Amino acid sequence: MRGFVKRALEKLSKLDSEQIEHLVQDLAEENERFAVVLDSMNDGVMVTDEEHRVLLVNKGAERLLPLVTGRIIGDRLLWEVIADEDIASFVRDVLASEESVADQEFALENAGTTRLLSCSILPLVQAGRIRGNVLHFVDISEKRGREARLRRAESLASLTTLAAGVAHEIKNPLGSIGIHAQLIAKLVDSLSEETAIRRPVAEYLEVINEEIDRLNRIVVDFLFAVRPMDTHLVNEDLNNLTTDLLNFVQYELEQNGIELVQDLDPALPIVNLDQRYFKQALLNIIKNAIHAMPDGGALRVSTQTRGDRVLLRVSDNGVGMTEEVMNKIFEPYFTTRDFGSGIGLTLVYKVVKEHMGDISVISKEGRGTTFTITLPVPPSRRELITWKPRGDAS
Repeated sequence: MRGFVKRALEKLSKLDSEQIEHLVQDLAEENERFAVVLDSMNDGVMVTDEEHRVLLVNKGAERLLPLVTGRIIGDRLLWEVIADEDIASFVRDVLASEESVADQEFALENAGTTRLLSCSILPLVQAGRIRGNVLHFVDISEKRGREARLRRAESLASLTTLAAGVAHEIKNPLGSIGIHAQLIAKLVDSLSEETAIRRPVAEYLEVINEEIDRLNRIVVDFLFAVRPMDTHLVNEDLNNLTTDLLNFVQYELEQNGIELVQDLDPALPIVNLDQRYFKQALLNIIKNAIHAMPDGGALRVSTQTRGDRVLLRVSDNGVGMTEEVMNKIFEPYFTTRDFGSGIGLTLVYKVVKEHMGDISVISKEGRGTTFTITLPVPPSRRELITWKPRGDAS
């Protein structure tokens, strides 16, 4: 088509009005097809001129990116059009350096949904000369989610294989050590108060017993993570469960200088929960949040309904995480602390999956972390939410 137009323009002076009309019509149809193709893409495309002013924005970009409202075509710089500060700064810096960047990832949270966008910036080249830039955005949330789910499933599978060996090789010797420590304690108690070794031996035994208890807890957590869960899902009010747990940790939050902010949706539908397991999962998330705010801060817990799903969100304004850490936090044995088994968030992930739900995390260094648990509303409850009697016009 491009060669045809060029040849037609060279002979334009020799064309009559009807031929010119056909030429314009062909050009209009070709342009319309081009626009339809661009707007039918799921990917976002934005095109600028040499001065970085916006020339074109397809429907995909409007769906994926938070854009500044108002007239944006042709009279605004590209980074002025993008509402998200991180993406706008990235675009401005890349264009200023006149570089090309491929597959830079950004996390966007909008109305409780976290999306991952991959951004590429390429030069717009025509006849060997750079005429502007092309921004290409792709939603990779589902792809990353599948990769993460596969990685976690593989990790849990490897844990299951090791579970029996760990139980035999660690738990049984620990039991024997504990029994003999008790026997030594009885011998120490039988010694006279004046015996020189009584006090130091008693102190050493106390340390031994503390370490035995700590190792036992690690083994129990490990076995809990790999064994099939005997969950009993019943109709529960998620708001009530959340409130009970928050009341339980209120004192600890106050002691750590953390302000609790609750935003629970009063119209939240009933969901199927196992109170024991789900409270433990939520407690693990809150404990992580407390650890992330060593100098105090704010803990925000909210619930909301979205279609046939219920969302529980726990946010802190603590130290946050790097992208590398964020991608590994649900993996067994991974921890950023100097102590701990690294199984706490693995348990959270497993509990949520046992509830047929999903969990996601978004975090930025120095800005805090948000965990979002998504649970399905039981089918019977969905009908109650959406059903209206026949003849009810309201």
